[in-house]
This record gives sequence, structure tokens and C-alpha cells, in this order.
Amino acid sequence: QLETLEQEEQECLELRPHPTVKTTHIVSHEHGMTVTKTLQEGEAEPQSLGFSYGRAKLRGLLLEGASLLLLRLLARRQTMPSDLVFPAINTEGDLCTSSY
Repeated sequence: QLETLEQEEQECLELRPHPTVKTTHIVSHEHGMTVTKTLQEGEAEPQSLGFSYGRAKLRGLLLEGASLLLLRLLARRQTMPSDLVFPAINTEGDLCTSSY
């Protein structure tokens, strides 16, 4: 029974004259998960956007770390169940599905 408690992703784009840093922070809490996205372009003030998802929508959620573990397990077992689909959160922080 594995559960993601917290995850942070950071992407840095070295674009001249304004480098860009994108950060996504996902944290689990008793009611679901909160996603905070931050964007900073050059020396400008960082812009943040936060939103939450309830537990019911997240049942079976597979985030990046859990996805890597699942892929390793499937490779080790050398088997792939048909129609393996999980809820996931994409790079924009939106709910989507992840199919294997």
C-alpha cells in the first residue's frame, strides 16, 4: 500500500534574456491533494496558482515516483496486464489518465 505524500518537480529553461523556472509542488492531506504551480520569468516576481483535488477523484492516483516503481515491477515480472489505466496529474497540474 504505497501512497505519495509529497512531490516536487522543477523545470529550468535557460532562455535569454529571461530564464524561466517552473515548479510544481504536490502535497497530500486528509481531504485529498493540493497542487501549487509557480512560474518565475527572469527577475520578475514569481506567479503562483494553487488548487486542490478531493480524495474521491484521486482514488488510484499514480504520480511520477509511483509510476517509476510500477514500471520496474512490470519489467521484473515481464508481464503487462491489458488495459492498465490510472488517474494521474499532468505537467499543467490537471487530472488525466496514464495508460500502460
